[in-house]
Amino acid sequence: MSDELSQGRRRLSREQHTLASSDPRRPERSTSEEPRAKLVRSTSSQHGGDASTSRVNRYEVALVHTKPPDVTSKTGTSGKEIILQTNYFRLDKAPAWKIYGYHVSFAPDIELRRLKCGILSEHRKLLGGYLFDGSKLFTTTKLEEKKTIINATSKKGDKFVITITFTSDICMNEWQSLQVLNLILRRSMEGLKLQLVGRNLFDPHAKIDLREHRLQLWPGYQTSIRQHERDILLCAEIAHKVMRTETVYDIFRRCQETARDFKEDFKRHIIGLTVLTDYNNRTYRINDIDFHKTPRETFNMKGENISFIDYYYKKYNIRIRDPQQPLLLSKSKERSLRGGDNELIILIPELCRATGLTDDMRNNFQLMRAMSDHTRMNPDRRIERLRTFNDRLQQTEESMRILKDWNMKLDTRLVEVRGRILDPQRIVFADRRKESSGDQADWTRHFRNMGMFSTPSRGLGRWAVIATNRSSRDLRNFVESLMRAANGLNMLIERPREYMINDDRNHSFIQAMEDSCQQDPQLVMCLVPNNNAERYASIKKKGCLERAVPTQVVTLKTASNQRGLMSICTKVAIQINCKLGYTPWMIDIPLSGLMTIGYDIAKSVRDRSKAYGALVATMDLQVNATFYSTVAECSSYDVLANSLWPMMTKALRQYKKEHGKLPTRILFYRDGVGEGSLKQIWEHEVKDITEKLEQEYKRAEMNPPMFAFVVVTKSLNTRFFARGRNPPPGTVVDDIITLPERYDFYLVSQSVRQGTVSPTSYNVVYSNIRLSPDQMQMLTYKMTHLYYNWSGTTRVPAVCQYAKKLATLVATSLHQSPQNVLEKKLFYL
Repeated sequence: MSDELSQGRRRLSREQHTLASSDPRRPERSTSEEPRAKLVRSTSSQHGGDASTSRVNRYEVALVHTKPPDVTSKTGTSGKEIILQTNYFRLDKAPAWKIYGYHVSFAPDIELRRLKCGILSEHRKLLGGYLFDGSKLFTTTKLEEKKTIINATSKKGDKFVITITFTSDICMNEWQSLQVLNLILRRSMEGLKLQLVGRNLFDPHAKIDLREHRLQLWPGYQTSIRQHERDILLCAEIAHKVMRTETVYDIFRRCQETARDFKEDFKRHIIGLTVLTDYNNRTYRINDIDFHKTPRETFNMKGENISFIDYYYKKYNIRIRDPQQPLLLSKSKERSLRGGDNELIILIPELCRATGLTDDMRNNFQLMRAMSDHTRMNPDRRIERLRTFNDRLQQTEESMRILKDWNMKLDTRLVEVRGRILDPQRIVFADRRKESSGDQADWTRHFRNMGMFSTPSRGLGRWAVIATNRSSRDLRNFVESLMRAANGLNMLIERPREYMINDDRNHSFIQAMEDSCQQDPQLVMCLVPNNNAERYASIKKKGCLERAVPTQVVTLKTASNQRGLMSICTKVAIQINCKLGYTPWMIDIPLSGLMTIGYDIAKSVRDRSKAYGALVATMDLQVNATFYSTVAECSSYDVLANSLWPMMTKALRQYKKEHGKLPTRILFYRDGVGEGSLKQIWEHEVKDITEKLEQEYKRAEMNPPMFAFVVVTKSLNTRFFARGRNPPPGTVVDDIITLPERYDFYLVSQSVRQGTVSPTSYNVVYSNIRLSPDQMQMLTYKMTHLYYNWSGTTRVPAVCQYAKKLATLVATSLHQSPQNVLEKKLFYL
């Protein structure tokens, strides 16, 4: 734990002592989280919602115009046409729909947003359908005067003067309309009796119990409305929230029983956890724990001191069983602070349910299988759930009333689009022999008859294997099978030098690696007894940081699997070939002088302030099908890759070293970018690269390259359905549901047999590469065929997948850049 974080927790602890006891003038909600929850809920129930600055900025950022000015059309024509359904509903609206914005003030001033909403709601006849966040008011009703004065009386009899001042008209072609539309939708969905958890709405009444795992799944929806090519569309995706049936108190007791230092262990499990309080169905993030205070502590409520025990009994008829348990502290979000909430909320462990999955749960195969039976829905089932959602929204009286107030109506049908299926690609094997990847983009069976595209001319002769003495038999059986599998792939693997060790301690493996490296091996293979993260990291550090030798780690369970041994050995032989710097297969690339680049970032597991960005670039794939990889440290708090240009310079110089000149075309795929970071990426990374490319090429006495910068997005709610099934690999959608301010397209490149396929979005934010939309889409699809851990297509271009793999290896195991000698080898597969 860093010193800064420790100091922050100590400050939180000091603040909560003051909060709980020393200021009798604080309002009653200062120590009880319940009034805070009530405040948040009333914001949305009293014609409210959240029109805060953060929400406004989010929609403003979403409308960043990235479509290059010279792009007149972004739709392609090649391929076979296919009619697809999507998880979108068209929004029908009145032609003259306009929203009026007002600023609302109260005299005397009211601090609580809840109270403001309640007083204003008494005048809904004057205002019509409206949204109010405590200061801003949106309504479809235009008031007669620019400044309207209302005399109001609260339920307690207090007199107030409300001043409503006109600020602006909001037309449907302005970005503010997105904010209003989404607020209206959220208001209408409240009629379905859903609960807000995080940013999404879930249905606790339709929960799915997994009793044997002490979990519940809450089904829900992720929704968003925005302007697409020709219509305003609602995107609706089925979501699930994992809720644990165990309480935080259960975790506390378990830590007491099993851990020597149970307080530190409890902190490790709880701090940062999101919890649910059943008595008011609210969620909170735990920021600290106070072991010095218990539910017996008192706080001031309406002029008298009351303990937490008595408060919860009187308010909710809940008896707190253990009066000795510690108190949990949750820091209010900035939005809640602006609404008048206090900084800290105090919670009782007994009354808080943990949410989400732990690492142990994720590694539990039976649990994940049980969850996937409910969450991994096939297309026909997902379509049925989407239609049910629409029916509920259209048939619930309260929901319909809100939509009607705003002159909004949803189409009952899913939006249909015309997609195209790109032609299957031809995979190039040994001796330039070619085979079609087929309709499902899977060429695994072709390896039986074809050799790998390129292998070491003398094969793998100098290599070492390390295993424990008790695993010697399994090791030799595995090596024999590996040699046979490699021979079928046109690769020669000779017998290795064996290093047998007495035990499976990390030190024993590392010492054996040190001994084997004295013979200058091409590769070292370690047969390990199980998956142990610390041992794996030690082996990789030795190979990547100290000795610059590729390593292959195989578990004993994998090596002794006789049923699928030859298939496993085939995959291992392909990995070894890549780690030696050679290529299992290739595709036809129509362009010469092309460099494709993938970039992605992974956060360090050891220091959350650090991250590692990896860049992987192809050399001219028409000449020598090789890759170049490099990685650099960056800040996890800054989405921008400040080390991007130095990394790119290395790749350019390697290209020049191999081909005698710099590439004429560069296609850059930028992964790891969120929607809110698009403007930053455009203003900093893209402009910086284009300027420095011009300088670099000027020094090389060459014309600037044709360059395209493409943002790759995998985290999407968009889904496609082809007659109740998943669309085939190569399916492209570039109209109807794409965005008018972007040069974008969706591509389904992978084959999915279970669940519903997720397309990938490609947003071309800069381009002078002189490729038509058809060519850009086809080249992107081609690049998804070159990830050598899988003889099929991947969801993103291979260079992005490699970059993610490399960044993750460094962030989880190495924590520093590998030796430069390995940059031309895919050592991280």
